[in-house]
Amino acid sequence: MSEALKRNYHICEELGKGRFGVVFKCYSPKTGEKFAVKSINKLLIADDSIDRQCIYNEAKIMQLVSPNPHIVRIEDVYEDDTYLDIVMELCESSDLFQRLETQRVFSESDAIAVMVPLMEAVTHCHKLGVAHRDIKPDNILFNDRNALKLADFGSAECFRRGELMSGVVDIWSAGIILYIMLAGIPPFYGDSTEEIFEAVLRANLRFPTRIFQSVSPAAKDLLRGMLCKDVSRRFSPEQVLRHPWITSNDETKEVDVIA
Repeated sequence: MSEALKRNYHICEELGKGRFGVVFKCYSPKTGEKFAVKSINKLLIADDSIDRQCIYNEAKIMQLVSPNPHIVRIEDVYEDDTYLDIVMELCESSDLFQRLETQRVFSESDAIAVMVPLMEAVTHCHKLGVAHRDIKPDNILFNDRNALKLADFGSAECFRRGELMSGVVDIWSAGIILYIMLAGIPPFYGDSTEEIFEAVLRANLRFPTRIFQSVSPAAKDLLRGMLCKDVSRRFSPEQVLRHPWITSNDETKEVDVIA
């Protein structure tokens, strides 16, 4: 970690580890406020590698999309010859992956309570020309007030208005998450990576009666729009938020997500 970081924050226990960085809990001695810090060892990354560009993009893009109530807030960035340290909002509650393990199938109201803030975060990013490109349950966090926060912009990229990249990745990924919340299983699967990939390419979206018998037609219609193979017809995040499944259940926007 950089000396500048250690002068301004007290470093606590490790929270997680990635290829090049480690995430720690930390707090400001001046205010007592707690944060998370991702400390990246630049010596582990080749100077001319794509990975090095990605770690710098993460900090820049997080600064671009902050602040937003549904995106992890960036607090400080420190850098020296060895380390790049990104201080961020701390989300100590469980992430969506852990909540799906606890309760395999969500009610439609609980699924809406996830999709609304998630799509509001994606809408905000896309308006700024940013595609997250790694929306998955592990990157959907909750803070101590149970507010949803989209995290990990390490794979994010900027795009120009009119480009399809944002729709290709973010809405499709969010649709996969919605399907899993309602069904307890992914929509595309196979016995190997190759079989899963082939299933995705075929994009034969099915709603098995045994699993979807209690899921509303409106929810299935939204899934068809989000998981549409034709990219030009796939929903935008604004279209998701305007869909009847969302708008006809306005009261559920205030429902707490399963803790």
